Amino acid sequence: MTSELTVESMSGVPDIGLHDDEPHESGLNNKLNWLRAGVLGANDGIVSTAGIVVGVAGATTDRSAILVAGVAGLLAGAFSMAAGEYVSVSTQADSEQALLAKERRELREEPEHELAELAQIYVDKGLSPDLARRVAVELTEHDALGAHAEAELGIDPDDITNAWQAAWASMLSFTVGALLPLLTIVLFAAGARVPVTMVAVAIALAITGWGSARFGYGPTRKAVVRNVAGGLLAMIVTFAVGSLLGTHL
Repeated sequence: MTSELTVESMSGVPDIGLHDDEPHESGLNNKLNWLRAGVLGANDGIVSTAGIVVGVAGATTDRSAILVAGVAGLLAGAFSMAAGEYVSVSTQADSEQALLAKERRELREEPEHELAELAQIYVDKGLSPDLARRVAVELTEHDALGAHAEAELGIDPDDITNAWQAAWASMLSFTVGALLPLLTIVLFAAGARVPVTMVAVAIALAITGWGSARFGYGPTRKAVVRNVAGGLLAMIVTFAVGSLLGTHL
């Protein structure tokens, strides 16, 4: 494979391949940002819309009232998610760009100080001073901004977060997630709509919980359990409140 590190012919060290279950490709920040926004958007769409329609269904059996409430919740939530994600990611991107601009200025005005700073970072990581200096020099000659930004700031200049990408991912995924409880609550008869919606939502939340854990390399069982439990709790509470209000209004 071309992505493997082939160093045996040079140093006698066995070939070391990239781990298949670890991310190494370029552009990873934007890809993970898009996936995160998508999964969280779908999850929020499922839970928030399910809470609305189940709560209204607890108060009334009028299909039109439930549909109107669900569609209103879907639209409000989708635009709110997109706006919130755009503002959040734009703020992060602005901060990253400001830090990169500062780093460019320092590399231009104080190259020796920046080189010493980079070398000290590698010394702190465990390299000897001589080796750290050589590494800093070679990396600076290859890509000064990239080397310093990654080591000092933890930023890849070629992988700045994309606010529009995250916003659209959140909006579309929220809409897709919201459609599930909205359709189940209006397509089934009054006596079955709430239990069917709860079951469908629980299954969908299990999937999004599993997906979020996989993308974040976390334990899937815990993510699924807490995601499903949170969604069921939200629906039970809103249904109880809707039923209570429906009997007194």
